[in-house]
Amino acid sequence: MPLPEPRISGELALEVTLAERRSVREYTRDPLTLAEVAQLLWAGQGATHSGTKRTVPSAGALYPIELYLLAGDVTGLETGLYRYRVGGHDLVEVSRQDVRANLADAALGQDQVKAAPAVIVIAGAVGRTATEYGQRATRYVLMEVGSAAQNIHLQAAALRLGTVFIGAFRDARVMQILGMPDEESPFCIMPLGTPHKDVTVGFYRKTGLYVSIHDYIAGNKTR
Repeated sequence: MPLPEPRISGELALEVTLAERRSVREYTRDPLTLAEVAQLLWAGQGATHSGTKRTVPSAGALYPIELYLLAGDVTGLETGLYRYRVGGHDLVEVSRQDVRANLADAALGQDQVKAAPAVIVIAGAVGRTATEYGQRATRYVLMEVGSAAQNIHLQAAALRLGTVFIGAFRDARVMQILGMPDEESPFCIMPLGTPHKDVTVGFYRKTGLYVSIHDYIAGNKTR
């Protein structure tokens, strides 16, 4: 499915988006537009310079990053799971199922994943980078994941939207839900929506998971 062309100018200066960026975990019921989703995907991994470069630097220009979109309430887009295709700036349908609730469960019950109108999952194929850089590939891919996530964060701020970087989830379950190939690994979940005006307290402080969440992933806690 073709996406609206990305904009390369906006109302807010970069410095303003840096100052305004926050981790947002509560959203209104407002849908996102297809243009907003397209802009966020492009910010995370879009093509630039006539398609020869991308919005995020990549070691050896090997581009191991893959983006998945879970669309729940996006105007102009059917509910379902999609993969972002950089070359065509379009979406490839993976499934018509709404798997946000499944993904929220895989993310240890973080309800913002289920409640957000759209979710981007950042994945990476470490082996793609390892062909050139061997054992250093993992750290290079992690650098690229961070760059992509920050781009999405700043683009969300520019669009007056909110998101949060989620790294707490069960990898194997996320791979199963998204139908990811074995050579890819999930690194980050980013729910997206219009920030709720009454957001004052973060998820971890409210639920008491701040200390225990990593033990939970390792199977040391029950819930």
